[in-house]
Amino acid sequence: MLLATLTACGSGESTVTMTPDPISAATPAAPNAQSPAPAEPTPEPDADDPCPVDLAAPAIARAVSELKKDPRSGQGWNPEPLAGNYNECAQLSAVIVKANTNSPNPNTRAVLFHQGKYISKGAPETFGFNGIDASQTTGDTVALTFTSQAPGLTSMVKYRWNGSAVELVANTP
Repeated sequence: MLLATLTACGSGESTVTMTPDPISAATPAAPNAQSPAPAEPTPEPDADDPCPVDLAAPAIARAVSELKKDPRSGQGWNPEPLAGNYNECAQLSAVIVKANTNSPNPNTRAVLFHQGKYISKGAPETFGFNGIDASQTTGDTVALTFTSQAPGLTSMVKYRWNGSAVELVANTP
């Protein structure tokens, strides 16, 4: 049915080739299309997943606004995550935020969530992390990483939701 609609547009560019929708975004653009190629492919949301990762969720900005100021700079935290797997259905998810400074190396920290709600009490201090290892992260476990600018210096700390609180599972250099 979509093919008949596209064919009925006639020759030349159609609005579909000029502004692809999510269904046609997976299909390569016509050779004469003038739009630049994206720098990095954006993964298609899974239509069957009722709780996809959402790094723009309002709950993140609310949680970040509740954080104590960065102890190093005395500044608040930028609500735009550097990394994360925030998911309102996950037993444990996290986002990494940085101090709201102009410093070339701002302090970072992880903000932890249980089923989309900020864990404000009983969670460990999570300063210095700058990523999440997706291969070690599950629905109830988050693997936070610190990668140094020096080559080969990466460490990981795993936290797990135990049914009532966050607990340290592993700490690897």
